[in-house]
Amino acid sequence: MTQPQPNVCFIKNNWDSIPGIHRFSHEAMATTFEVIILHEDARYAQQAAGAAFNELDRLDTELSRFIENSDISRINNLGANQPLIIGLDAFECLQLSANMYEETKRAFDITIGPLLGCWLSKDKTEHIPSEEQLNLARQHTGMHLLELDEAEHTVRLLTDGVKIDLGGIGKGYAVDRMVELLRDWSINTALVHGGYSSALALGAPPGMKGWPLTLSSPGNSKQTLASLYLRDRALSGSGLQKGRHIIDPRTAQPVEDKLAAWACAPDAATADALSTAFMVMNPDEVNHYCQRNSDTLAMLLMEQQDAKTRKNKILRYGPWGENLF
Repeated sequence: MTQPQPNVCFIKNNWDSIPGIHRFSHEAMATTFEVIILHEDARYAQQAAGAAFNELDRLDTELSRFIENSDISRINNLGANQPLIIGLDAFECLQLSANMYEETKRAFDITIGPLLGCWLSKDKTEHIPSEEQLNLARQHTGMHLLELDEAEHTVRLLTDGVKIDLGGIGKGYAVDRMVELLRDWSINTALVHGGYSSALALGAPPGMKGWPLTLSSPGNSKQTLASLYLRDRALSGSGLQKGRHIIDPRTAQPVEDKLAAWACAPDAATADALSTAFMVMNPDEVNHYCQRNSDTLAMLLMEQQDAKTRKNKILRYGPWGENLF
């Protein structure tokens, strides 16, 4: 009973075989980020990657709910009707989250913490909440309970007990900022990912349509579900371990028909949020979203088996044909 977690939702191809590749890794946001740069000067590539990782660490201190003085922790300790000035990055993440909340018709919600807590005991074991417990949690859940003032860069909570968790968008946002910094360093060909679950491709290696990526099953990283080329776009995946469930913030009830969801979008923050939302949206909702947003691709790994293949059913939405190989 948790938020969707990235369980090896895509894996690398043989990037090391690409001439001129330099790879650098760094631990942050409870996962391993990697910067893969194609450049003739290895030392310059290392310096650029170091600058990107410095930016990542800065963002982590502002966006993590586990760091005491972060902007998000300050919001989570805020009482009702007390305007709080926050940094540009935290404010932008809240704005992006509010937009995704509206675009997904409340399927993406960074305030879902109280509802998740209803389905977990204090020892983190699963339990069935009462309707009274769910109704109380609903009163403290929803982006409509946050008031953002862009002119003053303040956030105000309309009720006590609202808790924010950027786990569904924070890594994607960090990847976007890291790629922006690489562009400032005149790096034109690179791939940045956070834990193999949120990635953004900058350009493409010479002679290739894009950076090759392989989508794998969350329960079996050796099981290839699809492969694609990524160029100047982002990809994010969310999945669940067997036996775990997710909560639909709109109904406060578990959703049990999906094992994983992927989203391909112009930027990593959007892709990150969508892969989280697609885990709770039904297939028709995902299809309608992709029809309204032609720059978005989606793939769902459903729990039920396909009658012909006897394998878990895979649903794709958007123009995947021109991106798969």
